[in-house]
Amino acid sequence: MTVNHHVRVYKSEEDLPREGQLAWKIAEVAVDPVEVEADVVDMIINRIIDNASVAAASLNRGPIIASRAQALSHPASTGGKGATIFGVENAERTSPEWAAWANGVAVRELDYHDTFLAAEYSHPGDNIPPILAVAQHVGADGRALVRGIATGYEIQVDLVRAICLHKHKIDHVAHLGPSAAAGIGTLLGLDATTIYQAVSQALHTTTATRQSRKGEISTWKAHAPAFAGKMAVEAVDRAMRGQTSPSPIYEGEDSVIAWLLDGPEAAYEVPLPAKGEAKRAILDTYTKEHSAEYQAQALIDLARKLHTEHPELQGGAAVESIVIHTSHHTHYVIGSGANDPQKYDPTASRETLDHSIPYIFAVALQDGGWHHVDSYTPERAGREDTVTLWNKITTAEDAEWTRRYHSIDPNEKAFGGRVEIVLTDGTKIVDEIAVADAHPLGAKPFVRENYIAKFRLLAEPVLEQAEIERFLELVQRLPELSAAEVQELNIVAKSGLLDLAAAPKGLF
Repeated sequence: MTVNHHVRVYKSEEDLPREGQLAWKIAEVAVDPVEVEADVVDMIINRIIDNASVAAASLNRGPIIASRAQALSHPASTGGKGATIFGVENAERTSPEWAAWANGVAVRELDYHDTFLAAEYSHPGDNIPPILAVAQHVGADGRALVRGIATGYEIQVDLVRAICLHKHKIDHVAHLGPSAAAGIGTLLGLDATTIYQAVSQALHTTTATRQSRKGEISTWKAHAPAFAGKMAVEAVDRAMRGQTSPSPIYEGEDSVIAWLLDGPEAAYEVPLPAKGEAKRAILDTYTKEHSAEYQAQALIDLARKLHTEHPELQGGAAVESIVIHTSHHTHYVIGSGANDPQKYDPTASRETLDHSIPYIFAVALQDGGWHHVDSYTPERAGREDTVTLWNKITTAEDAEWTRRYHSIDPNEKAFGGRVEIVLTDGTKIVDEIAVADAHPLGAKPFVRENYIAKFRLLAEPVLEQAEIERFLELVQRLPELSAAEVQELNIVAKSGLLDLAAAPKGLF
């Protein structure tokens, strides 16, 4: 059974033994030799496919070109075989922390992979690049990789359930550093003491503000989780060499909770698996059918439904106003409650537009769907009738949708809202949606064939057909893979697609 661990701030004169610290309890979960269950293994395979999908679609985008060039400037370190980089031939290797960096950026760039939302936000698939990079570097087999990824997902989801970061304007990747470090610890079979030190240091080095997701959102939005993964790899390396970390990292009088989160009087109940309990948290996470912020997924589905049922809405001229009644999170993060003028700016960056539900709903309502490229072009954002409709759309917090957003009951937890549309002739149209169609409880839940279809859609323009089939055949045998086969768990771009020489130059 799951055990709730009481976590609070301790004054320096109070005794908090290592065994009572959250970082130690995380380490204990990481060293538990419990086997990974079959349905969890299947979902891990799905998510590796999902990561490869969105990475393929990103191969020639600016942040990926830059991060890949940085990684290729660092040859494989002497302690292992090195790790592969998305798009690049398997024989080309880099040091694992730099592979975690480049591949982490590729996975995160389009905001199109898996998500888990509770007290905090997260994209648990961000754990896969650093864990896979270390697996390739040390020559781990598929079974070890599966175990490491299961831990990474478990720890991140459990932290996200309990500890809110965004309320204090701390970026959600502060939960990713510790989870990736724990996952790497499981992969390598490290002892609890070493993992404890790595988890503590990974948290210490990955706390940053949410300005990366505020205002004119920059390319750092994609880099932030990759940086956390890179820091996790480095933290494990230092811990393996006997180096220690600030502690207690969560509970200390001058540490994270006391000064960055809820303060000296804070207390949390963090759920972690009991000893011998299977790590199943990945099954509570969900991927994206659409390339947009997760809280937009259900509303895109509702917009395309309204597009079909009410064609009079498509042009926007007949619309007087649209109000989306939704959760606190959606209203204040991607809605008009954020008070960000950029969310209504036709010249805003792609990163900003995918965090603007007024924009997303307007385009999906007009087009009857969503496209990971076409829906974000400057021409699409600047279309006159779209801008007019866009400015008629606002959001409002609704207490019931907020309650359902935070519910721990998976059958009532919801990420959607109720849309009230008033037409210029006074007619009202009201409809609502609780979860996205692709959600496990949605109209068309994603299963393996959907993950594969998403991969083919995004990979076919950039990978040869033979490479698509090679990757799919390999990844679906994940727990049986030899160490040599794990080395090939990568996607290689079509010849000539990547112009590595043209990448921007930097310091390295």
